[in-house]
Amino acid sequence: MQELNLPSYPFNVKRDADVLQIFDIIRKKWVVLQPEEWVRQHVVWYLIEEKGYPASLIAIEKSLLVNKLQKRFDIVLHNNIGKPLIIVECKAPGIKISEDTLHQALRYNSIIRAPYIMLTNGLEMYYGKLNFTDASFSYIKDIPFYKEIK
Repeated sequence: MQELNLPSYPFNVKRDADVLQIFDIIRKKWVVLQPEEWVRQHVVWYLIEEKGYPASLIAIEKSLLVNKLQKRFDIVLHNNIGKPLIIVECKAPGIKISEDTLHQALRYNSIIRAPYIMLTNGLEMYYGKLNFTDASFSYIKDIPFYKEIK
């Protein structure tokens, strides 16, 4: 798999019937190792190892209803009482992060209502903060550590 602009972690990878799989420590199961999944797994480990988010407060690929359409978010981080803190939209490394990516995350976040957004393809990372009081959005340098916003 392609090297990303994220640290390397001790992933558990196997080949099963010519299909490469990676063990997802959040969902506790083997998943097909597609390029977007490679990014998602790096981000999960980054959030746990570098930013201090407990694995038990991370949700991956859960369904939500957006404008009567069934969608799936990539990653949502919660605080210890279940309030969403960060929504992460992952793309494969070959997919450029664009305004469409931001709009997709914002649509999902209209339901989730997390104050922080992270957009990444593993090569580029963008972070934003939402203010729901005045409906404003601003880009920020990085997402906070768990201990700063829990």
